[in-house]
Amino acid sequence: MKILMTAFDPFGGDEVNPALEAVKHCDVSGLAADVIKQEIPTVFGKSIDKVAEAMRREKPDVVLAVGQAGGRFDLTPERVAINIDDARIPDNEGNQPIDQPIFADGEPAYFSSLPIKAMVKNIKDIGLPASVSNTAGTFVCNHIMYGILYIIDKEMPQTRGGFIHVPFIPEQVVERRDSPSMSMIDISRGLRAALEAIIDYEEDLELVGGTEH
Repeated sequence: MKILMTAFDPFGGDEVNPALEAVKHCDVSGLAADVIKQEIPTVFGKSIDKVAEAMRREKPDVVLAVGQAGGRFDLTPERVAINIDDARIPDNEGNQPIDQPIFADGEPAYFSSLPIKAMVKNIKDIGLPASVSNTAGTFVCNHIMYGILYIIDKEMPQTRGGFIHVPFIPEQVVERRDSPSMSMIDISRGLRAALEAIIDYEEDLELVGGTEH
């Protein structure tokens, strides 16, 4: 199995992106997969172009994108990406699309084809908080998840793909009172557990993972 694992560069005024640092430090030794790590820009359009290039070059079996979700306290595999860009803040090149479709010929939404509930279970089993998320937002994280699943739908139907959000790391919350954080080491451990679930489960587990709001 070949897994392409992507993570964004820092954005929004932060000097570090925990997703990128955790992916860099994620121990992939001994996994029953070849894991290729790819940094991508936090830029609408260019991020999809970068991942599409890597997907066409590497022809992975799985694509797992990783991004920062400041304010969340746990690791959250995303269930769905929607066909909309609606940026609260500009991206790293000053783009701020509002209510724009990502692909005019794309579906209204694409669901993750990764075993998101098995990923949550694996992460919890190593003592870290995790839950299924039902919104990837409308910034570049949703943009790249949608883009990956669009490429899979149009070009690579045998490939599986999805996205996982990670919290801030402690150094990012020094001046952010009451914001949760998780150590980069623990985030990296959680990502490895998620990779193990992806390798072990082609079909997801039937577990409770819904929310009331």
